[in-house]
Amino acid sequence: MGEESEATAGSNISKVPASEEAPEPPDENLYAPEDPEPAVERPSQPMDDEEMPLADHVEEMIKRLAIVLVIAGVVSLITLPFADHVINFLWNQILPVGPETRPRLYAPLALVMTKLKVASLAGLIIALPVMVYETYLFMRPGLYPHERRYYLAAVPTSLVLAFVGVSFAYFLILPAIFTYFLSYTQSANVAVAFGLTKTFNLILMMMGVLAVVFQIPLLIMLAIMMGLTTRQWMANRRLYFWGAFAGFAFLFSPDPTGMAPFLVAITMVGLFEGTLLLLKWTGK
Repeated sequence: MGEESEATAGSNISKVPASEEAPEPPDENLYAPEDPEPAVERPSQPMDDEEMPLADHVEEMIKRLAIVLVIAGVVSLITLPFADHVINFLWNQILPVGPETRPRLYAPLALVMTKLKVASLAGLIIALPVMVYETYLFMRPGLYPHERRYYLAAVPTSLVLAFVGVSFAYFLILPAIFTYFLSYTQSANVAVAFGLTKTFNLILMMMGVLAVVFQIPLLIMLAIMMGLTTRQWMANRRLYFWGAFAGFAFLFSPDPTGMAPFLVAITMVGLFEGTLLLLKWTGK
């Protein structure tokens, strides 16, 4: 009986179909997690930046500077024959008309030097946009895209603000200053004489100072856009800024009577507060 049962069991085992055999283990790669995508690495330097020897950088800088100087020199030479008309135009527009305001010469070369100064200034003004463009071309390979956008947006705005500042000095500040000078001397019953050299130096200096002063809105905007400060921080410390503006005005406005520094300081405070008010209105 035992042998028959063993034979029967063996025959049953041998008759198991192949389809019912134990399944193969699943492929481990089938359920393995997919490899994560490689992280995109930001370039550590601008895409257009190429390593160049120092001598090549210096050579390129000299070439671009030479272009600016050549343009400034050519414009100055063209303007020099007409410098007399420019001097008369500026003088008659800024100073009150009258015999006491005629320019006086206190040195043999005063007129010649003033004409050279006017011609050189005209050359620099015309060459300024060229200098800005050449500077951008020189710096462009080393700038990131967002830095290029800041540069291209800030530079034209700066030039426009400088022009507005010069116009503000020409039409408002300088006529007010010279009118005050005349009234100040008339009250003392003395005759005033306007020397060409010193008076024209005052005119040019005030125009330059106002061109710099009108950069205040741009500087505030850039500082906030770059995250260096906030509008609230500057508003909370406005008295410190007012004091700095007063110091700048009295330092760079050559007027012992105090009229010119006062007007410049008021202008700086107005630009500062106006910019903060505009930022508050726009919600920035």
